[in-house]
Amino acid sequence: MGVVSEQQRRIGEIRVDRSEGFGERLLGALLDRAHEMPPHLIAPLVAQEVARIGGREVSVLLQDYEQLMLMPLTGRGLLTGAPQPIDASPAGAAFLEARIVEVVQDGGTRMFLPLLDGSDQVGVMAVTLDRVDNDDRRLLRRLAGLVADMVVTKNGYTDVFTRARRRAPMSVAAEIQWALLPPLRMSVPQVEVAGILEPAYQVAGDSFDYALNGDVLHIAMIDAMGHGLGAAVMATAAIGAYRHARRSGVSLAGIYAYMDEVIAAQFGPEQFVTAQMMQLNVTTGHLQWVNAGHPWPLLIRDHEVLGQLEGTTTLPVGFGGQEPLVSEGVLRRGDRMLCYTDGLVEERAAGGEEFGLAQLIDIVADVERAQHGTRATVRELSQALKQARGGITSDDATILLTEWRGGTADYLTLLD
Repeated sequence: MGVVSEQQRRIGEIRVDRSEGFGERLLGALLDRAHEMPPHLIAPLVAQEVARIGGREVSVLLQDYEQLMLMPLTGRGLLTGAPQPIDASPAGAAFLEARIVEVVQDGGTRMFLPLLDGSDQVGVMAVTLDRVDNDDRRLLRRLAGLVADMVVTKNGYTDVFTRARRRAPMSVAAEIQWALLPPLRMSVPQVEVAGILEPAYQVAGDSFDYALNGDVLHIAMIDAMGHGLGAAVMATAAIGAYRHARRSGVSLAGIYAYMDEVIAAQFGPEQFVTAQMMQLNVTTGHLQWVNAGHPWPLLIRDHEVLGQLEGTTTLPVGFGGQEPLVSEGVLRRGDRMLCYTDGLVEERAAGGEEFGLAQLIDIVADVERAQHGTRATVRELSQALKQARGGITSDDATILLTEWRGGTADYLTLLD
């Protein structure tokens, strides 16, 4: 039998505290019941749990499809008020800036907590407390995170949350496109992505996709020919082919070839999809891209538009282009890339003049001067462009903004 050292003996005597604190009991009770909880009962359960810490007047607000308003969720125990504008309300500030906003009022403090699923902003939870301390803030922040996760998880098999988010009827084509999209925002320490689709309730042929696999961020934006249901079906096939090829581990050139084959086989020689596909190493900033007849992205550095991110190009997907040459470059930390569809620049005002690339660059430059985060920038840019076009959006107009920061996220695996 070996000799046990004094250090080993002392380590063996350490007692780990596994007792359940109040916060763990509250969150644990919610989590334990959430697995079987029908979607429409989530809000009442949250209201009940918040009451256990002295909270009242609980509201859950979800962002609408145009990213203009926060729509109240109805349910037993919830305070249901009017929709809140994202641009001019405490709830909107919490949503856009992903932070707790507190408003002191008669009878207590109204707290607005962002509902974050991963890094995508789902909406906002609001609650009133008589007094607020840091323990309340920490507990409610974690509770809001759990609520966001439950809303996103349950959304896969209910229409409750989808219906709450709508402010207008949605076309069948738009139904298809929204079901196809990844979250509108993704943020990790090295990179952030944010997108928006217009017109939100009528969009058809535009779509985008992204995936962060290890140190590589894959990005694609596509624009299917035509309008309506036919364009939505073709866009669905294009994104499906893109995902299949990407998940099979083929190169960018191989992804283009597979998408081209699928669109040509299913829709014939007269139909096509323009596409911009990229791969970004989020650690080094090394960027590769293939352009298939799509508008070139804009490169933004220090909040100024440097110009288009050009390179070699090939025919749109479905036209049987040759194997494309892959363009390459290296980003600087803080660089942004703005991908967009031609609906932004080809729109014509009442006088018949095309909106054009130069005007797009001017508006991007104006919006970038505010130096806001990607989500706020995308929203402001979409609104500014729509206003500059006189409110006209006869074609889909989609924006996807990517910001590269570099570095590593390994520190997030270390617990204090």
